[in-house]
Amino acid sequence: VQLQAFGGGLVQTGGSLRLSCAASGRTFHNDRVGWFRQAPGKEREFVAAITWSSRSTSYATSVKGRFTISRDNAENTVYLQMNSLKPEDTAVYYCAGKLHYKGSTYLPTSYDYWGQGTQVTVSS
Repeated sequence: VQLQAFGGGLVQTGGSLRLSCAASGRTFHNDRVGWFRQAPGKEREFVAAITWSSRSTSYATSVKGRFTISRDNAENTVYLQMNSLKPEDTAVYYCAGKLHYKGSTYLPTSYDYWGQGTQVTVSS
């Protein structure tokens, strides 16, 4: 499966962006799809994840209440709606997928396939 992430950009503090992660090659049916981010000089960190079949979601504490992950079955796409953006949200955002029962939701090393990153920059 191949993932394509897009939707990043430059936004002011308090603004919103919606990231998309589109899959090709097969459907997400048995997968858990996550968003991670990596700021310069920092490790890649978990942001949010969704189990495709159950729509069960998980969020990092730092984004809970501001970000919403969702999926569109017909489009085979996962979205990350980001509201009330802060400068500390600035990073390259990546989407990734794995079988939903495999490994940890929160560790990048558990994920088997990745999309290219999309840059999100929040100006103060």
